[in-house]
Formats: sequence, C-alpha cells, structure tokens
Amino acid sequence: MEIMSESKLLNILQTHFGHKEFRMQQSSIIDSVLSGQDTIGIMPTGGGKSVCYQVPALYLDGVTVVISPLISLMQDQVINLAQNGIKASFLNSTQTYEQRTQVRQDISSGESKLLYLSPEGLVSGSMLNYLKQLEISLIAIDEAHCVSQWGHEFRKDYTKLGMLKEHFPQTPILALTATADSKTRKDIAAQLILDEPETFLSSFDRPNIEYQICERDNEVKQLIDFIKDGHENEVGIVYCLSRKKVEKIAKELQDHGFEAAPYHAGLSSEFREKVQLRFNAEEKIIIVATIAFGMGIDRPDVRFVAHLDLPKSLEGYYQETGRAGRDGQDSVAWMVYGLQDVMKLSQMLETTDASELYKKVARHKLDAMLSLCETIECRRKYLLGYFEEELEEDCGNCDSCLSEVQKWDATVDAQKLLSTIYRTGQVFGAGYIIDVLRGSKSQKVLDRGHDQLSVYGIGREETKHHWNSVLRQLLHRGHIGIKNWEYRNLCLTDKSGEILKKETIFEMRVVKEKKGKVSKRSSEALLMHGQDELFESLRSLRRELASENNVPPFVIFSDKTLHDMCHLLPKTKDDFLLVNGVGRKKCESYADQFMSVISSY
Repeated sequence: MEIMSESKLLNILQTHFGHKEFRMQQSSIIDSVLSGQDTIGIMPTGGGKSVCYQVPALYLDGVTVVISPLISLMQDQVINLAQNGIKASFLNSTQTYEQRTQVRQDISSGESKLLYLSPEGLVSGSMLNYLKQLEISLIAIDEAHCVSQWGHEFRKDYTKLGMLKEHFPQTPILALTATADSKTRKDIAAQLILDEPETFLSSFDRPNIEYQICERDNEVKQLIDFIKDGHENEVGIVYCLSRKKVEKIAKELQDHGFEAAPYHAGLSSEFREKVQLRFNAEEKIIIVATIAFGMGIDRPDVRFVAHLDLPKSLEGYYQETGRAGRDGQDSVAWMVYGLQDVMKLSQMLETTDASELYKKVARHKLDAMLSLCETIECRRKYLLGYFEEELEEDCGNCDSCLSEVQKWDATVDAQKLLSTIYRTGQVFGAGYIIDVLRGSKSQKVLDRGHDQLSVYGIGREETKHHWNSVLRQLLHRGHIGIKNWEYRNLCLTDKSGEILKKETIFEMRVVKEKKGKVSKRSSEALLMHGQDELFESLRSLRRELASENNVPPFVIFSDKTLHDMCHLLPKTKDDFLLVNGVGRKKCESYADQFMSVISSY
C-alpha cells in the first residue's frame, strides 16, 4: 500500500475515533482486507475489532456490510458511530417499512457507508437481491466463532453465511472474533469458504484483568465480601448457570443495599430492555445474569466480572471475563467453583442429542476449565497456554502470583496413576484407569484380568474426583499424553519418567480458599492524576449530556478519556483533540462544556 494511503488511514483513525495510532494487529488486518484478501482476525475483547472494518469502510468506495449476531449490538454500534460523526445504518425485524425505506435511501445515496445485518436477515432472498444492486466493498462477520461447531457459542444461522462467497466472490470477507483455537479457526475458514485467508492472531493477554478463583464455601457471603472489598461503587456482572439462581442472587444483593438487577432469557423482553438501559446508563450497577447477557455488551468501564458457577469452557470464561476492563483500566475476574459444578455441567452435556464427537470435545474443554481452577501455576500463564500463547514470566496479577498458594506433595499419587496407565497398556481412557486404581469390580475390569495387576486398587482410599484432579494436572503439565483423540486414550510421555524415577516433585494446589489476600488492585490506582474531584465533576457533566442526547454515558466519553482530561487539563480545542478518544466530531460537540468544568479547577 502507498505511503499516502497509510497516511489517509491514520488520518481517518485520528479524525473520527480520536486515537493516535493503530493497536495490536489492526493495521495489518486493515492492509489485508484493502488488498482484497479474505482475512481472519483474532483479537481480545476490548482490543478494537470494530476499527478493523470501520476504518476501511470510510476509506473504500461502496458499502461495508457487517454481520452482527444481536440487534442490540447493531444499535449500539450505530449510536457510537453517530457520536463520532459517522453515518451508519442497520436493517432488522424491529423496523417499520418507512424506517427500512429510509435506510435503503441512505445506503444508495452514499450517505451511509456501513450497513449492519443479522445472519437471519441476510439470507432472505429479498435482502440478497438488494445487496447485489449495491457496490459491496467489504463484508465483515463479527463474533465469527459462532459459525463453528467447535466454538463455544455455535449458532446454526451462522452456518448459512458460506453463501456470501458464492454471491460476492470478488468481495473480501473479514471474520473477527476474540476466541478461537486452531481447530475453530480452521472451521471458520471452511464454513465461510474463505479463499486462502490471512490469519492475524493478536495476544490473548488482558494484563489489566486480575484473576481470582476460589472454592465455593458460602457463595453469597463470598460474593458480598468480594464486592465490599473495593467494588461497592463499581459496575459489575455476576454470571450464574440457572435462571432461578440469577433471581436469587440479584435479590440477595438488593437486600444488602446494592443496585442489582437480574437478566435471563425467561424474563419478558420489556423487563430485559429496561435492565439493559439501566446497565448502559447507571454509574454503579450490578447485573446478575445467565450468559444470555453476553455478546451485546459494549460498556468499557465494567470493573468486575464474577462467576458463581463454572463456565463450560475456557473460551466461554475468557469471553465473559473479557467484558471487564475494556477501557484498559484495572479490573477483576472473580470466580467460585465446586464439585457440583462439574456434575451439573456433565449431566447437561450427556443429556443433549449432540454427536459423540462433539461431546468428547466438550468434555475436554470442561477438563481444561477445571485445570485452570486447580493449577498451582500462574493463572494467566495457564490461560494463555490454552490459546497457544506462551507467557515467559508469571504475570504478577492473579491470585497464584499475589498470594502464597497452599500446595501438597502429590508425587506418590502421580506415580500410582502413571503406573496404572503403563500396566494397562496405554490404551484406555481416564474413566477406566481410575476404575482400576480404585479397585472397581466392574465386568470390563474383571474380563481383562486387570484385577490381577499390582496397581489394582492401590488408590481405593481416594475419590474419583481426587484422581480426576491428579490426572488433569498430569495431562496439563505434559506428564500424560493422549494417544487417540477420538477415544482419548491415555499414554505416557517423555516427561513421565521424571515422576516415576522421582527426579521431580509433583505438587498440586490445596483446594481451599485463601484468607487475607491483598489485591494488587485498588480504586486509588485508577486516579493517579490527583484530580479526583475534577474527575467526578466531569462524570457528572457526562451524565447530563448523555441524558440530553438519550445515549449511555460511555458513548459520550469513556472513563479512560475523562482520566486523560484530568492529566492533560486542555485549555484549547487543539489541546482537547490530544485527549485519547476525542475525534473532531466530539471535539466540536463537547469541548467547550468539558473545558469549562476543567478551567474552574
């Protein structure tokens, strides 16, 4: 691409979005789609995925079509773009005939260069015929992991999007998501029929998020203690597995004086809409929800995400915790878990009509989720390792790093398990190995004569849960391998000998909540400029302007932008344009009012 073009792209970023430079892989992804190449972009939540198609949309002639999974998400994007002086449109089932007609006129005239559609709306014959009449410069598919059966939020309507390549063979397709392992990335490319796509993988690391995981004891008390420990006046999300639990926890929080509201698919659409509006508008609000409160979240200043039940996969956990701290400020991902979580999720999985192969993959994902809870190493190091990213040093911002982990010497138990895998021929799965260890009298064990082995029954004093925990950690740390993924047969590895020969000590976490933990994060850390009173005054002005404009406060300016104002104390509009997140349109709209407040300090 020519230097002039790069300069123009940067100018678009600065003028409309108020950012001084591209982040992570944004520039590379944009270059790829502008060269006409099908592209897959994997970027963390809050990493600026939307910039990867919004900037090209303003750069290119023609229309950029964006496939978005939720109506609320489309509406938020259009409102945000309008605040930045960019006309964008959406077409969906909630609009009247007159509204849809106006949108088509805006698109045809070139006034609007971005058109948001749902997968369902796209595949209707009339919509495809309409799009074929336009000059489509780029097709962007947001939350692209939904197209893959190996993704954690598979949606059947996404599987029809492969037709885009058939109808628009010359138009580059950009698939974007925050979470996709190598298997899912390959499936995305195959399902969308992408033509030798370039894949850009940004770091999955969210260093501003502190990870805390503890065993469930009294979950309501634990949650309330967590919130009272520096999070009382903050925005948060609490995830629960069942609708009944969502309503129970929301009521408990309300009874303790917190501004809390429930959200799940069983509530009326009117009630859910009111909760969504409260979440967008209020400065301190806690939403207690099932994962129905998910992909539509665009609020940047969520300070904590709490899980009261174990997520089904690390992909889901990463996606949900990633809704905290999208503005880059310090935030916390807090979770309690227990054995009943595993039993509940396993039962839910086994009673579905999914294929056996899908169930095996799902079991593996649940095992990986449990391993994160049980690991004695840095949580972030384990999480990034799952996504095939290596962290050389411990992060210093998770409970494993911030407090002393209680450990026990599990070397003898590890030797028993490894010996059982070896003695039974390295051809069986975890369930059978544990049966032999615990001295099961099942017919399959007796028929094979494994009740005669020296390892038979040497682990009968421990529970299945205990042995599953040891096995997961051996697998995670490379002391056990999987010989056949379809059947998940276990085998020894080169590292197995280190334990069998007592060359290393195998330690595991004591599953016990740690007391007296001192968090690295503190609310004061956010306000290093020393202008606390000014910051609150700017927030008050932002609230008033948001109310006048009927938009959420964070659409006017994020907390990060207000903090930057407190640092820079702009006195002129040229100064104001230097504030992170201030583009030309917002400068024209709001500079005088915000600088008036600043000047009084």
